[in-house]
Amino acid sequence: MSELHYLTATELARLIRTRQVSAVEVLQAHLDRIEQVNPRVNAIVTLVAERAVEAAKAADAAEPEGPLHGLPVAHKDLVDTAGIRTTYGSPLFADHVPAEDDLVVERLRAAGAITVGKTNTPEFGTGSHTVNEVFGATRNPYDLSKSAGGSSGGAAAALATGMVPLADGSDMGGSLRNPASFCNVVGLRPTPGRVPGVSDTAAWYTLSVQGPMARTVDDLTLMFSAIAGFDRRSPYAIREVFTPEPEEGVAGLRVAWSPDLGGLPVDPRTAAVTATAPAVFERLGARVEEVELDLSGAEEAFRTYRAWNYALSFGDLSGLGPNTAWNVERGREVTAAALAAAERARSRLYQRMSAFFDTYDVLIAPVSQVPPFPIEQPHVSEINGERLPDYLAWMRSAYWISVLHAPAASVPAGFTTDGLPVGVQIVARPFEDARVLRAARAFERATGHGRRRPPL
Repeated sequence: MSELHYLTATELARLIRTRQVSAVEVLQAHLDRIEQVNPRVNAIVTLVAERAVEAAKAADAAEPEGPLHGLPVAHKDLVDTAGIRTTYGSPLFADHVPAEDDLVVERLRAAGAITVGKTNTPEFGTGSHTVNEVFGATRNPYDLSKSAGGSSGGAAAALATGMVPLADGSDMGGSLRNPASFCNVVGLRPTPGRVPGVSDTAAWYTLSVQGPMARTVDDLTLMFSAIAGFDRRSPYAIREVFTPEPEEGVAGLRVAWSPDLGGLPVDPRTAAVTATAPAVFERLGARVEEVELDLSGAEEAFRTYRAWNYALSFGDLSGLGPNTAWNVERGREVTAAALAAAERARSRLYQRMSAFFDTYDVLIAPVSQVPPFPIEQPHVSEINGERLPDYLAWMRSAYWISVLHAPAASVPAGFTTDGLPVGVQIVARPFEDARVLRAARAFERATGHGRRRPPL
């Protein structure tokens, strides 16, 4: 019990439910940990300790009901939290306090979770490096001189250091999976519609999703079960109730292995770690085959829809940071012909990958093309001697997968020789989120890489 902050969410929930520990004790252990390590990592940027203590006292006085009863949770600073400052990582909203909660916040509270604060993100979640003009940069817990990834970098770093057992993230082009990979935690980009988004601006936009982040796949599943579910305010919300697959392990599963997702440059350090994943699945009884993946059309579709969405969402704002402003300008250049071409490309890709998943149950590949990079570096500009055209291109290994409308998880796969975390990406057919979690759990239990804690 000396390290309550590093117990799993599943174990903490059991201890609170059986009253072996109190919600106040659990919260205080995490608040102590925040005080100890957050000044060095800068993961939690708005802390509501007094409010959380009152909620924990109320939880102890009540009969446990929800699956997350008494568990501390942190929310990404992109999601609205009623009465709690929400900046979206932008100086334009540095003092913004929403009046209402985002749906994911409502669902976590309804499940019994206790909000402790907000986690850092780049401005409007723009980019896979968590730094902004309001709060500065979030540092990687395994090497404070490196990036924690992004845009859910604050969430990933808070989890890795034991500041919270659960955190929500969001993912358009890898914003949930990349920081999970960089910080040695787990994250799930669900099938769009599993965790409905409520929007009066872009209600039909399917590239951006919210999802759970945790330190173990069991905890990820616990949180996912609490936030997934139909909401009529989303036009593509999934009515089917999410349930984990009853089968354990991956024996007999057909696993496709793509070391480079169809020809992308991958840093040798990352490649060396992810190359160990196929053998793990083989030892567990899966049938693994290296494949030549054809994701042609993904680049055009992602960039066109992303740009269009930025112009739609932020085009009326002035004073934006350079990355957000760049995306808005690209969006203003999108024509009807470009949108039509993107829709054709994405549709063809969807049908091609639908046939692919008739042959394979899951796809495994690198999450990110590089390991964590220096924190003062704005983005990765070169991989294996190949110059990249802009700040987006180094995340193709994640955002090409976003276009597939498929669930994808990042699971710890090991460490580089200099101790930097690397994750493996597990992808399945759209709507087969439970299969992704099943494969992720088997891989996690066989390797144990997620149990390696940062030196803080």
